[in-house]
Amino acid sequence: MYSKRTHYCGEVLPATSGEEIIVCGWVQRQRDLGSLIFVDLRDRTGIVQCVFDDTVSKDIFETAFGVRAETVLCIKGTVRMRSNPNPNIPTGLVEILASDLQMLSRAQTPPFEIEDDTRVAELTRLEYRYLDLRRPSLQHNIILRHKVMQAVRRFYDVNGFLEIETPILTKSTPEGARDYLVPSRLHDGKFYALPQSPQQYKQLLMASGFDRYFQLARCMRDEDLRADRQPEFTQIDVEMSFVDIDDVLEINERMMASVFKEVLNADIPLPMPRLPYREAIERFGSDKPDLRFGLELKDLTAVTRNCGFKVFEDAAYVGGIVVPDKFARKEIDKLTEFVKGLGVKGLAWHKTETSAFAKFIGDMEPITDAAGFNDGDLLLIIADKPALARPTLGALRLECAKRLAMIDNSVFSFTWITEFPLFELDEESGQYIAQHHPFTSPMTEDIPLFEKGELGKCRARAYDMVLNGYELCSGSIRIHDSAIQTQMFELLGISKEEIDSRFGHMVKAFKYGVPPHGGIGFGLDRIVMVMAGTDNIRDVIAFPKTQTAVEVMMDSPSTVDKNQLDELKLKHIHRTLGQVDKLTLEEVDRLVTEDL
Repeated sequence: MYSKRTHYCGEVLPATSGEEIIVCGWVQRQRDLGSLIFVDLRDRTGIVQCVFDDTVSKDIFETAFGVRAETVLCIKGTVRMRSNPNPNIPTGLVEILASDLQMLSRAQTPPFEIEDDTRVAELTRLEYRYLDLRRPSLQHNIILRHKVMQAVRRFYDVNGFLEIETPILTKSTPEGARDYLVPSRLHDGKFYALPQSPQQYKQLLMASGFDRYFQLARCMRDEDLRADRQPEFTQIDVEMSFVDIDDVLEINERMMASVFKEVLNADIPLPMPRLPYREAIERFGSDKPDLRFGLELKDLTAVTRNCGFKVFEDAAYVGGIVVPDKFARKEIDKLTEFVKGLGVKGLAWHKTETSAFAKFIGDMEPITDAAGFNDGDLLLIIADKPALARPTLGALRLECAKRLAMIDNSVFSFTWITEFPLFELDEESGQYIAQHHPFTSPMTEDIPLFEKGELGKCRARAYDMVLNGYELCSGSIRIHDSAIQTQMFELLGISKEEIDSRFGHMVKAFKYGVPPHGGIGFGLDRIVMVMAGTDNIRDVIAFPKTQTAVEVMMDSPSTVDKNQLDELKLKHIHRTLGQVDKLTLEEVDRLVTEDL
């Protein structure tokens, strides 16, 4: 009987009533009522109810009686209106009165039910990802991702950008995260690197005359993972020539607004607001602030300098937030443990009727006035180094908003963060490193500071787009002046030999005329994650890795055959815990040369 389907399950609507159709899909459930058998059939578009009664042959009825969940069926029948409509699904007004059935693939009992509210552990779901992906919510997310990608491509194409692919096997020029390395079989002892970003290639494309480039680029970074990061990810990569900051921000915020309108029918007000980095840190304690609620940080350092409370007086920075007084003492204690877990020593608090520190202070009015405190409020204060206190207050701000249900998840609050520091001090080495990357241009008005080597004062022509507390993209105007680029390398302590080795191709290319240019890189996975309303990036990637960078379904990474290692002239030294670091160079050499 099997023939091509005529309709997807989700397309069986009242308009098709009376038509003879063929649907294919997976059995969601089967219900036996004796003389009637109901089969709910599911595909990626939805679920439709199919009915088997005494009008079908005995063989077909018995086949329908024997099907179990996740069996793949092809069902032919006539659409009719249901006598008992189901308002919870789009196809709930109709059903298919089956006339024929073919079992295409029998299924074993799956390790978990294919339901959105399944409570099975995520590790199990990742092991059986092909089953997990059958759940409607994940199918919705993957379809949403597809729609976003197509909308992005349409926007950039209409606006004169060329989609150009750049190499996956490239050169290791580590900046920040570790590279994934690929040994070369043909070139003994040499390695390719998988790209952390197409950064250098896209700048070279600007030198090549392709003045508007974009790419949905696969990128890889061997770094520690978080809920919103993966070792491999997709970047919407963009570069433009003959532009300044306003040009880059204007067209890319239009892209984002266009995608949200096309995919979610959400209107994003333009232009997006801009917030200098310093102001973002001072007001929100973060360079990726969630602006869907208030609770801004208040700097109380000046008004507490001679307040009589030594904890405040001795601190380099005293800051606070004012929240509604809806926390009991036990809940405040939990907030105290929360901030201690972030590295500060404690949390001071004050209410109208009671306080953890007011008894040490003669006059509370200057503090409460500076904080904007009123009756019915709770003032939470942290005193520490600014670099620790502000981000901790920022995290506390977000935690309080969550506990007080102050966040409207239907709102999309965008902002640009601008004027980032060009350099940041590495605490381990005590040296300045590039906060973004060594190709980022200093702000024009800060070039004199740059030339004098006052690195801590230099701002970058860099920018991030932030949405609801997530950084969606990062970019900058690049250095196109070879003298400034050379000085940047020198200020970062990169020797001439290192420059030639790591960036010689860039230096050479820039000798032949390069236009002013700038660009941006969006995290596609993170954009889709926010649009889908989830806080786990694995929910929007078909085959993600765990937080230990393992793809459990295929058991990757895995060992490889010795013959493969031999072809690459590689050997694996089995490490014994606690002994590897004690090996001498001679012992390592012996292990390498021996046949293990």
